[in-house]
Amino acid sequence: MTLTVAQIDRKTDELVGEWLPLSDAAKRLGLSIGRAKQLLKDKKLAGVRRGGGEPQIPAVFIAGGEVLKGLPGTLTLLADAGYDEVESIRWLFTPDDSLPGSPIDAILKGRHTEVKRRAQALGF
Repeated sequence: MTLTVAQIDRKTDELVGEWLPLSDAAKRLGLSIGRAKQLLKDKKLAGVRRGGGEPQIPAVFIAGGEVLKGLPGTLTLLADAGYDEVESIRWLFTPDDSLPGSPIDAILKGRHTEVKRRAQALGF
């Protein structure tokens, strides 16, 4: 499995705010830890190691016991554009005045199609 083991930078950590250990994310999703790891491998979720231990994901990636609608497709597009997990998380949480807010804010408001268009444009 290709998970980022580098330390996430302080700015990205602050942008995200709340993190969930993968085991807690698996519980919220009603999945085994093995299936949750597969979601990371398949780019349906993005996780990083923060200070050692198991991977952690931004808590906002899970809503109502499911992976946030529009997130998996966006993560795939970011990976296709060459972004790693840390870069993808940073991009999702960085404010963009043209949205307004951050891409993750737009996804939370149901504007995932617009976010995916922007992510797709990064590859060109």
